[in-house]
Amino acid sequence: MSTESFADLGVSRAVISSLAEAGITEPFAIQRAVIGDAIAGRDVIAKSPTGSGKTLAFAIPLVERMAAEDPRPGALVLAPTRELATQIVDDVREIAHTRALRITAVYGGVGLVKQAKHAAASHVLVATPGRLEDLLARGAFRLDRIRMLVLDEADRMLDMGFRPAIDRIVAACPRARQTLFFSATLDGEAGRIAKRYAHDPAIHQHGPATRRANAEIEHRFVQVAHEHRVEALVRELGRDRDLTLVFVRTKHGADRLVKRLAAHGVKAVAMHGDKSQRQREQALARFEAGAVDTLVATDVAARGIDVDGISHVINFDPPADGETYVHRVGRTGRAGRTGVGITLLSPEQHHDVTKLADHLGLDHDLRGTSARRPTGHPSPHPGVANGRASRRRRPSRRRARTRG
Repeated sequence: MSTESFADLGVSRAVISSLAEAGITEPFAIQRAVIGDAIAGRDVIAKSPTGSGKTLAFAIPLVERMAAEDPRPGALVLAPTRELATQIVDDVREIAHTRALRITAVYGGVGLVKQAKHAAASHVLVATPGRLEDLLARGAFRLDRIRMLVLDEADRMLDMGFRPAIDRIVAACPRARQTLFFSATLDGEAGRIAKRYAHDPAIHQHGPATRRANAEIEHRFVQVAHEHRVEALVRELGRDRDLTLVFVRTKHGADRLVKRLAAHGVKAVAMHGDKSQRQREQALARFEAGAVDTLVATDVAARGIDVDGISHVINFDPPADGETYVHRVGRTGRAGRTGVGITLLSPEQHHDVTKLADHLGLDHDLRGTSARRPTGHPSPHPGVANGRASRRRRPSRRRARTRG
């Protein structure tokens, strides 16, 4: 097994430091394979499913190869959904904060004018194909200065019918660019367009990132109408439990959910990047002490949390990919204890969450029943393993650590 470190791959000290602050110290297999080639400027085609660690495989080279003084926009990441686009932006920002790079997500459902203004001033755009074409048609900016083009989950974009839009977007980028192409499959159309878009690429094929399990976690998926999610969450929080970590997609969503829970008589605190260091430490201290047993957090903020005694992790907003899922749910079931991971999903999210569960090897029917990993199947992350119902327990000792 390779023991290459991020430094061995050519990653700068500044980025390594940012990774360490996020609790990331060793590269996954796909990262070891791709990062060196990508930092060197070579095109890459990677067969890499959800949960493999692919986001950092392109995010790190992107940050290393971009500079604040470069023409804007200089890098473009295409992603199939709004949820994945926003998650990629969060991940890139976390390792780019020392580089003064501006990163913007471009997706539908929000105002065009403000989004266009932010996008035109950004070094890195992370966009869904449809909204990006809307902005290009309005003359908000051009793609003739793009130096790096990333297609993430390309097979999924093709399944969603984005092939014509992708072709037009790629044609609008300079031919003398670097292309990084990531797809869960390289068969059929995905393989054909990968070879068309990339020039003399390095080709890598990897499966989901795996880790040895150190605990047993029950995985549950609860389908509920979007407008009834809060009520469903309140029901879950009313069950026998210990400390509970609730994940949401956005900072505003965290604050809004805390207020809505309070209206239902549930006391919770929020933790996200807009809170000051002192506010985050106070929220974590209250949670760690049990004064408040529900902490609502974004993915980025939660990376600095290390608390013993979390019995439940609830995905109020489903994660964008399997890698995020295993990092979230791995917060419970530690130190030999059992834990429960619950994901709330709307009917519209059924397909995406089913695909995520399949990638992680979870048995499921996605009708609110438990999903358990088959006996002997490797777990993708510490704390993700065979399911068993959680029992009420009070650990004799808890510890908390926050980074940054």
